Amino acid sequence: MLVLTLAVGAGATQVSQSSSLDQFQSETTESEKLSYIEGNFSTGQENTTTVQVIVRDENVLDKESLTEMLEMQAELRANESVNGTLAGQNAIVGIPNIVATAGIQGEIARELEPTAAEFERLNATVTSERSAIQQQTARLEQRAATLNETADRLERALQTIQQQSSVDARTQFEQVSANTSVELDAEDFATFNQSVQRLRAATNQSQVEAAFRLGTRGVLQSEYQQLQRDRATLEDRGNELESKANRLQSLGAELQRLQSRLENASSASLAAQREQLDSMNESQIDATITQVLSQNGGGGQAFAFMPTDYDPGSTDASATMWIVTQTTEGELATGAASDRLVNSQLAMETVVSAAAEENDDALVFGTGKISDEINRSMADSLAIVGPLALLFVVLALVVAYRDLLDILLGIVGIGAVLVMTFGFMGWAEIPFNQMFVAVPVLLIGLSIDYAIHTFMRHREERHNEYTASDVRGAMRVGLAGVGVALIWVTATTAIGFLSNLTSPVPPIQDFGIVSAVGILAALAVFGVLIPALKVEIDEFLEGRGIDRKKTAFGTGGGRFSSLLSAGSTAARKAPYVVILGAVLISAVGAVGGSQVDTSFNQEDFLAEDPPDWTKNLPEPFKPGDYSAKENLEYVNENFLRQDSQAQVLIEGPVATTEGMTELQAARTAAGNDSVAPNVQVLSDGNPDIRSPLSVMESVAAENESFNATFQQADTNGDGVPDQNVEAVYDSLFATAPGEAAGVIHRTESGSYEAVRMVISVEGGASGSAVTSQMRDIAGTVDGETFTATATGQTILFKIIQDQLLDTVIESLLITLVAVFAFLMFTYRITEGSASLGAFTLMPVVLSVTWILGTMFLLGIPFNILTGMITSLTVGLGVAYSIHLSERYNQELERADTMWEAMETAVTGTGGALLGSAATTVGGFGVLAFAILPPLQQFGIITGMTIIYAFLASVLVLPSLLVVWTRFFGPDHASVEDTPAATAAAAED
Repeated sequence: MLVLTLAVGAGATQVSQSSSLDQFQSETTESEKLSYIEGNFSTGQENTTTVQVIVRDENVLDKESLTEMLEMQAELRANESVNGTLAGQNAIVGIPNIVATAGIQGEIARELEPTAAEFERLNATVTSERSAIQQQTARLEQRAATLNETADRLERALQTIQQQSSVDARTQFEQVSANTSVELDAEDFATFNQSVQRLRAATNQSQVEAAFRLGTRGVLQSEYQQLQRDRATLEDRGNELESKANRLQSLGAELQRLQSRLENASSASLAAQREQLDSMNESQIDATITQVLSQNGGGGQAFAFMPTDYDPGSTDASATMWIVTQTTEGELATGAASDRLVNSQLAMETVVSAAAEENDDALVFGTGKISDEINRSMADSLAIVGPLALLFVVLALVVAYRDLLDILLGIVGIGAVLVMTFGFMGWAEIPFNQMFVAVPVLLIGLSIDYAIHTFMRHREERHNEYTASDVRGAMRVGLAGVGVALIWVTATTAIGFLSNLTSPVPPIQDFGIVSAVGILAALAVFGVLIPALKVEIDEFLEGRGIDRKKTAFGTGGGRFSSLLSAGSTAARKAPYVVILGAVLISAVGAVGGSQVDTSFNQEDFLAEDPPDWTKNLPEPFKPGDYSAKENLEYVNENFLRQDSQAQVLIEGPVATTEGMTELQAARTAAGNDSVAPNVQVLSDGNPDIRSPLSVMESVAAENESFNATFQQADTNGDGVPDQNVEAVYDSLFATAPGEAAGVIHRTESGSYEAVRMVISVEGGASGSAVTSQMRDIAGTVDGETFTATATGQTILFKIIQDQLLDTVIESLLITLVAVFAFLMFTYRITEGSASLGAFTLMPVVLSVTWILGTMFLLGIPFNILTGMITSLTVGLGVAYSIHLSERYNQELERADTMWEAMETAVTGTGGALLGSAATTVGGFGVLAFAILPPLQQFGIITGMTIIYAFLASVLVLPSLLVVWTRFFGPDHASVEDTPAATAAAAED
């Protein structure tokens, strides 16, 4: 057994830890659709998570507070743990950054405005003058061509005169004048006639050429001179135009630079943002805030950083939020935050808390922070309840055993059971989660039950005159007697645990398997290992003269015996009254139990700040501080929760007019307060809904080309494209591919298969309400052509909540049927009476209704732990009934009357039951001191379960056994306590 324990226990070093709520999800349509969304839509920056940092002050929008917040951000970036996780330069965004950026943009715009105006004016001037110069140049060129042509005509006229001396000069001149647009006057004719005379008088070639020059260029000299002057003037104008063009080019470059700065202002460095705020006075900052946070000022997503009760345009607010985007590097694939994220978010909390002024308050809310508190609450819970459970068990064993050696053997056995159980978890690769904090306490309580029953029966047999009183002989007889009961108890308890395999929630299945393995380990350890050790040690000690005979707890008379015999006394006097009273109490409990709520949400796993007395505990038992739950409640009440979203996935021919109509119908329903009152409304009065339509509207507002496509497709002006929808989608992907991919699924072939709506819901809204509302929204979509599915984390949590309720009902029914059949069968085989099995189970059925009624009275819901309470009640409670029924049936064989058998069974086994019940209740009761809330509730309700099971076994079961004996009992059982009956019994 020791070798087996070590071999199995070696796996304990391989046990991993997980606090992710994703592990509770099962395969459902909604979870499949959420996986489809994550695989086919761009759900934001890949492999990132967001952290909400909230700063509270008298006025977070004044210059001093805004500047301080930027300094906090600078300190965050300077922190190595934080900076290494930030997703880029603009990983931290909030109102301080938006205001500073808007200020930068405002300054650039003010500088840009006159530059743009001058550029436009000068551009118009240069364009106009360039056109004028071009026209003038063309006219001058035409004038030069005309003058040249006229000169050519005059030259041909002179040639004619030269060749024909009889030709009249005036006639030739007038012919030229008639065929040209140049106005030739009498003075020009005089010059022409003078050239004719010189030509006729010329005696050499030089005189001829001079005559020709005078008759052509000389005639047009004034015209050519004017042309030259006009050309000079035009050249001066060209030079001036070139100067203006150079100026225009400089203005263009400056304008481009300013526009580039304006476009890049949103990516301004933190240093630039701080410099900008420093340069602005309060009135400028107030004006900027009014601009970015007014309903008509284009505030848009800026309102997501403000409290939901913020008055748009106000320059006064008591709180604001930043969003810090961190890279995850795939660390959130299972929903659990890595040490890297946990450490970085804890560092954030330290930095912002230290940086906040005396009147300021800052809090950090993110996956890493929540994961840290859940993990710490598990560790702190174990650190507190583990020692307390052992301490209580030791004290109870001191009272029950009053023997140091037996106490030590019990503790060794508990250790062996825990080692084997956690070793199995390691070998089976079952992670340790929130539920498994209860496993050690559960096994401690159950294990000590086995120890008490084994040891008490051994002690009884050592004082029994009918059996061998030596150590080995008494243990042989004791184990033969109690061993059967232990086997039946193990089987029924394992059935109770394994009934959780029907649950669709994976961790509940794992819990059932591990607990069943643990109870089997308890049987092996306390049925084989510990009895063997006790025999060896007791024989060794008695061989050296040390008496190891001890009295069994609850026997030998006294106060405990009197208390334990109350049930047998009532059974002897009025068994039917006892049974009727128990049934009436059960009926009341059943009515209350039918009204117990079911709960599964993140808040369930967040601990309240521990009570003050725990702060005085020594290390390592002293718990840490817990603020996530308080912070979560504050965020829910005052801000948009970044992780509180639902989604509606629409599949089908979405790139059609009909698809766009259905999408608009769903968006309208989501924004209708009567349909979806829990949709988060920002402080500007608009619901926070993202869909293809909202993305189209935002892109159209910034891009003229897409806006033209968008408007052209909207023929009726209602803001919804009603034609060429596929072309609109194509244009949207071409213009803003990232934004489009976030809401539209386009396949590799270019077809459009699905769209989605992302709907922010109020953080504190119930999962039932949100799920119902989102399904109503999805229901507005035509189900014949399209498939619309409401999904998201909140909806998946509601499904788990429903599955918990199913688990409660199914596991109870399965456990009852299985245990009923098992007991009927085993008692028929071993005792010859199947009916005894049915009567043994009846008190447990009654105690189930009692515990459900108690849950209703205490306001304890069914959650991941308390949801197993019905099957646990049967599995744990039936042990008490089995021990008593088995002992009673054995005593009937050797007692004179049933009353004597009843008295012996109740006071003998009842003492062991009381001891085991006390230790088990104490073990579970210490869970009330756990830090993790579900553990507290589980500890309280399980402790009550054990109490009810014990009371039902010692108070109600005796009356049921009386009825069984009278109607179904063995023939030798005497039901009368008379001398005749005694003699008859003795004869038998």
